[in-house]
Amino acid sequence: MVFAGFLGSSWFLTRDQQGQRLMKDKKYSVAAETFDDPMRSGVAWYRAGEFEKAVQAFARVRSPESAYNRGNAWMLLGKYDKAIASYQEAIEQRPDWKEANDNLNIAEARQKMTDAPGGDMGDQRLGADKIVFDKKKSNDGQDTEVAGSRATTDANVQAIWLRQVQTQPADFLKSKFAYQQALRSEEPSP
Repeated sequence: MVFAGFLGSSWFLTRDQQGQRLMKDKKYSVAAETFDDPMRSGVAWYRAGEFEKAVQAFARVRSPESAYNRGNAWMLLGKYDKAIASYQEAIEQRPDWKEANDNLNIAEARQKMTDAPGGDMGDQRLGADKIVFDKKKSNDGQDTEVAGSRATTDANVQAIWLRQVQTQPADFLKSKFAYQQALRSEEPSP
């Protein structure tokens, strides 16, 4: 029986196997430092929220997957020009990669938003306390009134909205579901 316990020791595990166990236990930073494989290390740093370290790890590998992952990390750092270059590198190596093309389009759109006047939101983390939709007001695609009494088109309103989107999926989904609920409550009951 002592021998069986001894086999579970880290003496018999490679560094990548040890790192995988740490990943399973959600000890991402420790796992990232344990892995020998730079791709696994990059994934661990990414999950730990250490996107700059993830970029450095992914840069040690030349593959479409590493370029794609670098693009994702650059995107979360707000470095859209570097994200665009990384996605383009991935697409050069794998031209029909839908996800890379989709992320490239998102990075280019976000780049344009930051180039627009007032587009850079910096490290702003504040958001609305509560999202409320005006159920009584209808918008049939006409110009929308925005603060400052400046009429804007729907495209401009969408651009403003995109600049305010945070990278937190939970916040996005909360907003989306609140919007859908507001639309449902506007529909007449059968």
